[in-house]
Amino acid sequence: MSKTNFLRTISDLSKIITPIDSAIRFPEVLELLLEKYAKSIDTFCELIQSSESSAEVLQKIRTGDRNADERSALLKMYRRCVSPILDTETTKKIKKISTSTLIDTYGDTFKPITKLKAQFTDLPIEQKYALAALVGEYDTRGQLGYQLTELFFDWFEIRFKSQYTIEGPRRAGRDIELSDLYPNFQGTYPCDFVVRRHCDQELLAIGFARYDSTRGGAQSDDRTGGNLNKVDKAKAFDQVTPTRFKLIFLADGPGLMHGDTWEEACTLDGQWHGRVRVVTLELAEKRITPEWLES
Repeated sequence: MSKTNFLRTISDLSKIITPIDSAIRFPEVLELLLEKYAKSIDTFCELIQSSESSAEVLQKIRTGDRNADERSALLKMYRRCVSPILDTETTKKIKKISTSTLIDTYGDTFKPITKLKAQFTDLPIEQKYALAALVGEYDTRGQLGYQLTELFFDWFEIRFKSQYTIEGPRRAGRDIELSDLYPNFQGTYPCDFVVRRHCDQELLAIGFARYDSTRGGAQSDDRTGGNLNKVDKAKAFDQVTPTRFKLIFLADGPGLMHGDTWEEACTLDGQWHGRVRVVTLELAEKRITPEWLES
């Protein structure tokens, strides 16, 4: 299988991009976010008024008796309003990291409770809108990637019908680990989907899907290193346990058109003697073929 630089032959990148647009615009989004977070905002205000310190507010939030979704919303508010130093994901780990540890480590960054009480007494409706917008800023993160994967699955199942099968979460769900497919693989190697031959279920490809609304700079550097590392890990495993699987990088979105991101895609495409292909939805028909999967 010869290495190909197919992507480098494409001169107009806009022709191979599929824009996915499902975002709710401002100001319509404000009503939806306030509806979603109004109850939690009221609870946050009540916690402040009933507490003797900012640390006590955190203690009352990080309790196992509280609904996980509400606790997550309250922790986001705490980070926005009391201590931006706190990491939301870390504070969610109520069983692994004690509240006392967080208070001892970051307590000096907490806004004083007297100031909070003054600010959150009879919170004006416009400030509730603003807080809901801040808390819900990243609520749709990852949704475009889920939609991209779902569109790809739909295309694949129509295109190949009973010839090949595709497995994996269409939207949110547990990634497929390479160790699930090859028990002797050591380490972590999450995949978004796998392709098998229908008749005998032989594994033919593993894939990764990413939709970039925008991408550049350090973000692109991180992505580049991560994808190249996936290739290197697959090659190293293949040296120990010979395989036939190919690597599919489904990449789409306007962010792919950034110079450094596109260069990464071109560098990836054709790696491992042609066993690696980078495709968009528009390129899938041309690039994911029985000839390539079976070669």
